[in-house]
Amino acid sequence: MDEIAKAFGTSPARVVGEGAWKSRFAVTELACQSMGAVGGAVADLVEALNLGPKPDVQVDRRLASLWFTWSIHPQGWEVPPSWDAIAGDYQTRDGWIKLHTNAPHHRAAALSVLECMADRDVVAQAVSGWDANALEDAIVEAGGAAAAMRSRAAWQVHPQGLAVASEPLVNWEHHHGQVREWQATADRPLEGLRVLDLTRVLAGPVATRTLAGFGADVLRVDPASWGEPGVVPDVTLGKRCCHLDLKTGSDKAVFQELLAQADVLVHGYRPGALDAMIGPDRPKNLIEVCLDAYGWTGPWSGRRGFDSLVQMSCGIADAGRSWSGSDKPHPLPVQALDHATGYFMAAAVISALTSAVRGDGIHRARLSLARTAKVLVNLEPVSGPEVTGSSPADLDDWIENSPWGPAKRLKPGIEVAGAPMRWDRPSAELGSSPASWD
Repeated sequence: MDEIAKAFGTSPARVVGEGAWKSRFAVTELACQSMGAVGGAVADLVEALNLGPKPDVQVDRRLASLWFTWSIHPQGWEVPPSWDAIAGDYQTRDGWIKLHTNAPHHRAAALSVLECMADRDVVAQAVSGWDANALEDAIVEAGGAAAAMRSRAAWQVHPQGLAVASEPLVNWEHHHGQVREWQATADRPLEGLRVLDLTRVLAGPVATRTLAGFGADVLRVDPASWGEPGVVPDVTLGKRCCHLDLKTGSDKAVFQELLAQADVLVHGYRPGALDAMIGPDRPKNLIEVCLDAYGWTGPWSGRRGFDSLVQMSCGIADAGRSWSGSDKPHPLPVQALDHATGYFMAAAVISALTSAVRGDGIHRARLSLARTAKVLVNLEPVSGPEVTGSSPADLDDWIENSPWGPAKRLKPGIEVAGAPMRWDRPSAELGSSPASWD
């Protein structure tokens, strides 16, 4: 708790209710604390803007747990599968490895290294002839995404584990400048705030969905070739989504116009990748919050990664295996690193706004999934009724008319007195809006 409060300068939120995910690690505690950081940051912003007295904040344990899964509950239709058919855990000659093949280019990279067809049994046979670390290195070198399963002890002495352990939860950078005024009100403290969203699965979209819940105008940007069919209905809630390819000149010019008018930029590009496309200069009034998978220092700082891969690398899946008595990797019951990092990112944006309002300049922040994992493994679980999934009582009455069909959403897990979370737009398909703030 002290680490999180120190990172954002907020007071702990009051936690109410019962429930916890069954896990070797304190997943529900991480959910409560990361969502509490958002609520605390909103309360500080309301006070800094002189919109009223600092509001009380509380987090519901059960709802916070459930928001770490899917918030959307389709009514009469189904969300498409979110995992590729050959993604998952495979036994190598000396251990286990996870292949992350949801993106077509990651899938192609893994298959090119394994020199086999996209059939799960054939892939398993090909993987079985490799050592885990050698296959991990080969797939990453080919532009893919994979992670060998390591123990906690092995990660703690690994060069990247050591690098992550030395990093702060939030790496803050201070710049001179000030944010423009937006149309903040006591009940919608982020109303009119322009947030440019360059994030993909899953932490970044959680962050910007959270900002939209307090009134921010979020515009998500993707190339036309990108798709997330199993994720988009959940994470585009409250946003507009446009298509731009930042590698082409005309689209890059449009993006630069959007950036010049934005208040916040949230992205998940690896170190240096965004600068290479659009240049290193940013508007002086811009708050920028970004994340990567494995941390911002160390030999893996530029490595592609996802929640499930970081769990394998840093010992979470192996510790779960021992705890559960399984002979296979045993991950967390939910993608907790993604969700928690997303809420930490949202808290960082709001905390930076508060600092700017108080005349302390522009703060920019960097976070990582691996550093959030360090928070998780240091938390102590609290017992309570086991959370296994949502019930009708957990859902809001509001019917969301999404492009895929009617849906209900979980009730918000964060409660800021006088500033309830709500979303002004249903979820949206990628590329369904123009690349404009109008």
